[in-house]
Amino acid sequence: MGSQEIALIVSNLDVVYNRIIVALHNISFTVKEKEIISILGRNGAGKTTTLRAISGFFKSEGISIRNGDLLWCGNSLKGKMPFEIVRSGVVLVPEREKIFETLTVHENMQCSVSNEINSKRKNQIRNEIFSYFPILKSRQKQTAGYLSGGERQMLSIGKALLCSPRLLLIDELSLGLAPLIISSLMEILSKMRCDLRISILLVEQNAVAALGIADYGLVLENGSIVLEGKPDFLISNPMIRDFYLGAADKTERRRYRDFKKD
Repeated sequence: MGSQEIALIVSNLDVVYNRIIVALHNISFTVKEKEIISILGRNGAGKTTTLRAISGFFKSEGISIRNGDLLWCGNSLKGKMPFEIVRSGVVLVPEREKIFETLTVHENMQCSVSNEINSKRKNQIRNEIFSYFPILKSRQKQTAGYLSGGERQMLSIGKALLCSPRLLLIDELSLGLAPLIISSLMEILSKMRCDLRISILLVEQNAVAALGIADYGLVLENGSIVLEGKPDFLISNPMIRDFYLGAADKTERRRYRDFKKD
């Protein structure tokens, strides 16, 4: 990817629930400009909490940052409100309830556009979204609640693009979707990264799909990074391949640390 500048620095991040339960411990990683980083792990590993900490959507959940820092383009995100973080260019596509089901596709897109963007730029962004997701253009008058799972995901990504992101935080893109749809969405994300010159931090349980477009991957377990590296390294690692890529016995609830002891 060349010599990109580092856009996001997550440094020694500790996050706790209700001031007691440790959700993330000593998390450190970077995201460079135009880079795709995948965060892998099972349910409860701390993937979503990581995105919430970066995006600022955590205070209502009883979550707090105890130690560490989050630097975006040299400025700390700690203590900032979600709308301030969005204005700085960091936009979250959450795992669930990504759209307003009772509004039309057009209305969903309308309510995502900042008033600070002029009408010419708004139309330009919409056209970009429709170039990636043509189905949304033909369904503009349709109530969003009647969209398929894949179409909802397309709309949620489109809504995020209307905020003019420089870093997209995407939580479980593949959740509940068919393999063909997942593959198509992953290809589109990879294209967006190049076309729009944005960085993407992608949280996923589907390791094969995520590593297929990533420049670098992190594996979380119990709130800590247990392994990281280039996609080829992670896919070829027998412990990761067995445990996260589907070869392990699903009846055994083993952890990555258990493999390290073998």
